[in-house]
Amino acid sequence: MKAMILAAGVGSRLRPLTHETPKALVDVGGAPVIEHVIRRLKSAGVGEIVVNLFHLGDRVAAFLRSKDNFGLRIELSREVELLDTGGGLKNVAWFFDDDRPFFLHNVDVLSEIDLGALFRFHQAHQALATLAVQCRPSSRLLLFDQEGQLCGRETGEGVQWAKAPLPGAERLAFTGIHVIDPAIFPGMIETGIFPIMQTYLRLAGEGEKIIACRVDGKYWQDIGSVEKLEQAREAVAKGRLRARC
Repeated sequence: MKAMILAAGVGSRLRPLTHETPKALVDVGGAPVIEHVIRRLKSAGVGEIVVNLFHLGDRVAAFLRSKDNFGLRIELSREVELLDTGGGLKNVAWFFDDDRPFFLHNVDVLSEIDLGALFRFHQAHQALATLAVQCRPSSRLLLFDQEGQLCGRETGEGVQWAKAPLPGAERLAFTGIHVIDPAIFPGMIETGIFPIMQTYLRLAGEGEKIIACRVDGKYWQDIGSVEKLEQAREAVAKGRLRARC
């Protein structure tokens, strides 16, 4: 099983911490956040990972070498400019050459979501992409129809629909964890720098199966800001999130 960890971001909301430390190496409970993510993926059966790098990428590479890549095959994708989530994934399409679904996981996300169950859900529903989502407050929400099919996205700038507006669409928060079938790559017609959600919305509008998997009740925390980082550290200290899962 394979995975990609999105680790190229500059961590602007974590400054000044990320002036000297890449977001992937920010410490939570005695281990860099990327270690938490790798160990979670490994425990779910992942044996091969590609990590995209940009800001202070050499430090991330050195850390992985110091850990003997956690006993996994780990490839690095160094970006000369930030390609965003969609561009970053499309840039490593070569890695996913076994025709099997794979995980896409943000590096700044810590959770106790059952990744194995998420993978099985994806397989059972034969989706092109499955998005782990929760019912919780968020400034950015994904909209799903009664069948759990992605139909829109809501941000502070308004709602973007995949097709026509759908009254009563369910609004759910995305966790930054996906399972994707490599059949998506021929359909990624976007080029250069683009977010994966742009591709998802277009494909959903064309009838492709981009679906929700509810993971309510599972601990989840991103460390995108100093406040959220402290919340994650507190969760580890209190035992809500197991350190170095």
